[in-house]
Amino acid sequence: MEEFKEENKELENKELEAKMESYNVLGVMFEVTKKRYYFEIVDNEIYKKGDRVVVDTVRGKEIGLVYGKPMILPERMLVLPLKPVLKKAVEEEILYYDKLKLESKEAYKVCKKKIVDHKLPMKLIETEYTFDKTKLIFYFTAEGRIDFRELVKDLALIFKVRIELRQIGVRDEARILGNIGICGKELCCRTFINKFDSVSIKMARDQGLVINPAKISGVCGRLLCCINYEYYQYEEALRSYPAVHQSVKTEFGDAKVLSISPLNGFLYVDTAAKGIMKLKIEEITFNKKEASKLKNTTTPDEKVHKILEKE
Repeated sequence: MEEFKEENKELENKELEAKMESYNVLGVMFEVTKKRYYFEIVDNEIYKKGDRVVVDTVRGKEIGLVYGKPMILPERMLVLPLKPVLKKAVEEEILYYDKLKLESKEAYKVCKKKIVDHKLPMKLIETEYTFDKTKLIFYFTAEGRIDFRELVKDLALIFKVRIELRQIGVRDEARILGNIGICGKELCCRTFINKFDSVSIKMARDQGLVINPAKISGVCGRLLCCINYEYYQYEEALRSYPAVHQSVKTEFGDAKVLSISPLNGFLYVDTAAKGIMKLKIEEITFNKKEASKLKNTTTPDEKVHKILEKE
């Protein structure tokens, strides 16, 4: 009966997907923030990776960089409504965009000096003009809220455009500035992560990682995004395992769990009779309620390093 229900549910899902509308989309990245969005292709132009395109955004027309080939995606994989790709950027538009980037760099220098003059506790990260040059955006980081009203007045008088100071987090700072991660590759947030997922100390502990900031944090000073990549496989496997330091029963008598390897199907225990042993999960019995309680207990180390979870 259960198998029939599952098959019926799968059939319903397939029928629902078939009814959903599909869209011809293009992945476009904005060069300053490194954020990626899908835009709908509404013409017969052939787009390829590396093209610069003019797209319609909430800020008006902007130039972005194509980071992949066009794709047909179902509605469920997209955030609607989609904005359109207007056209490929022509040489004059690319030259104008490059000119804006140079002007933005000059604006960065001016703003940095003004921040010092106003003695504001903020760190300027990046600056950009909108493509229509009606707005100048300054991205910065700070520990808390900053009263930058006087700074905005000064900048507006200098540049004669609308000024926006946008506070960003340290993870966005790392994405914008770029760097090499501890793995030796370019940061994931700069190459493919678009939306930051929450990462917790518990995720690191459940995967057997040492709770040491130098080992589990990235260049942004927060927990490594990659801790999240395999966590759900560990989470599923851990349901069948005791907690570390829990007492379990073995054929050699009572033992204490030292470490576990849930994806490999074994764990290390310390027994009074045989010392430290490597056993398969099938070779032990344990109290599952106690395991659940211990797994959800925050250790002193985790409390100390809670700051690493901050977005």
